[in-house]
Amino acid sequence: MPIGAQSIIAVGLGALIGSLAPSAGEQMKILGEVFLNLVQVVVLPLVFPLIVLGIARMESVKKVGRIAGKAILYFELVTTVILLIAVGLAKFTGIGKGAPVERADAKGLDGMSQGIDFHELVLHAVPKNIFAAFGEGNLLGAIVFALLVGVAMAAIGEKSEPFASVLESVAAVMFKVVGYVIRIAPLGVLGFISYDVAHYGFGNLRSLIGFIAVVYAGLAIVIGVLFPLIAAIYRIRYVDLLKSIAGLAGIAFVTRSSESVLAPLMGKLEAFGLSRSTTSFVVPLGYSFNTDGSVLYQAAALVFLANAYGADTSLPALLLMVGVLVILSKGMAGVASASIVVLIAAGNSVGLPAEGVALLLGVDFIVDMARTGVNVIGNSLAAAVVDSSESRREAKRGTREISRTPAEPEATALQKEPAQ
Repeated sequence: MPIGAQSIIAVGLGALIGSLAPSAGEQMKILGEVFLNLVQVVVLPLVFPLIVLGIARMESVKKVGRIAGKAILYFELVTTVILLIAVGLAKFTGIGKGAPVERADAKGLDGMSQGIDFHELVLHAVPKNIFAAFGEGNLLGAIVFALLVGVAMAAIGEKSEPFASVLESVAAVMFKVVGYVIRIAPLGVLGFISYDVAHYGFGNLRSLIGFIAVVYAGLAIVIGVLFPLIAAIYRIRYVDLLKSIAGLAGIAFVTRSSESVLAPLMGKLEAFGLSRSTTSFVVPLGYSFNTDGSVLYQAAALVFLANAYGADTSLPALLLMVGVLVILSKGMAGVASASIVVLIAAGNSVGLPAEGVALLLGVDFIVDMARTGVNVIGNSLAAAVVDSSESRREAKRGTREISRTPAEPEATALQKEPAQ
């Protein structure tokens, strides 16, 4: 049975267990946690060699910088457009007006950071001990270190070949391990859905149904309008891309973890036709800086809270929210409960009380599923866009080189022969 069908069955069983036997449902969370642990233990051992090899085999350091620049520019532009879509949709629908914010229980926010320390973010990206970074699952720090190692390997040339062979072997073994882990994904799905339904229930669902609907509508616009438009501009087969990653996006949806599919996602994109060097660099970078679904949720949530508390929602105030989120969303890397933390920090920045965020915690798992799935699709498209841009550049350069090539000697001689 296909893994997607198994996961759908697991969703149904999990919902039944969580509803009919809540105590058993909460205990089944361990299945999901075991699955995520198995995924996370293999992510860095796979991502690190792929990034190093991808960079080491690029033609020059200049190309590394060019791809990084294109990726970050793309992330910034698309994130800003998505924020504008979310704020506009939330403002138009008026979500949050009359919301029962007085019932918000702030206990769920205990111990959660009230802001983002960019000083700590920089230190997080440049760890003093790479082994400690690996142990902590510090993806951003691993990317930076892999970048340095890849550039060094490219600089020393043939001397790095033995190390490159070792990294190739490590990557091949890790891909095989990932294949084994993905086979038990339905068990992880069963555990998470059982726990979510048993633990959260649907008590706040009725009062927050408008918020959930707006978030899902916004994500549908992103997937169905914005992404196809971007794909058309860069001549990417968007529907085929969706088909190739649909199963992985579904696993990310129900597990609420995009990390759970990071390793197999790069393999799927490579099979789709993207170059390994681009995919292995852009996708992990996107996991830190390109959270399309999450930023849409944060923007909709901010407008919801502003309406609920009767705060200013004029155009300048909305644009201020967008600006704050553009900056803060880039600080999400390595932050636990990242979307909630960014939402609290952004709310503080525009004068909204953190207690209001507690109202959304009861339905957070419902919107978290969708935003995580969209994050996976968005990063796949980002890799495809950068790869397409590089392919066009190579094609143009090849055309210029052909046009500059002098005529063949034989042809010149024939042209000089007098007519008979």
